[in-house]
Amino acid sequence: MSKGRSPEPLDFFIWTIEDVGLWLEEINLGSYCQVFKDTGVNGEYLESLSMFTTEQILRFIRRCHMKWGDFITLCKELRRIKVACLRGEQEVRKPWWVPQCLSAVFVKVAKRKRRSRVVSLKVEP
Repeated sequence: MSKGRSPEPLDFFIWTIEDVGLWLEEINLGSYCQVFKDTGVNGEYLESLSMFTTEQILRFIRRCHMKWGDFITLCKELRRIKVACLRGEQEVRKPWWVPQCLSAVFVKVAKRKRRSRVVSLKVEP
């Protein structure tokens, strides 16, 4: 991810700590950038939040010194991204290294893999 450029939402599973910081700025939670960086919160960690127990959530909120309303905002934004992934509302972009002859195969596999990464989310019709 290039400096100063917002991370691609569809790829939030692989966001770096810096990408998470950029995203926090984008959703008006920039005051938590430093504490998230110090805590090592990356995209994989954000993805796992949906599987946290109540105790783990409370520990995370305390460790990051988050207000409850800000945590709710964080979860809503993550849910919005996951819903977009499940519904296929965001385009899958192939990396530069994928040969042209394999483009269609890559996109198909990437879509299936991304849908499987968010199976814990239930989407209402």
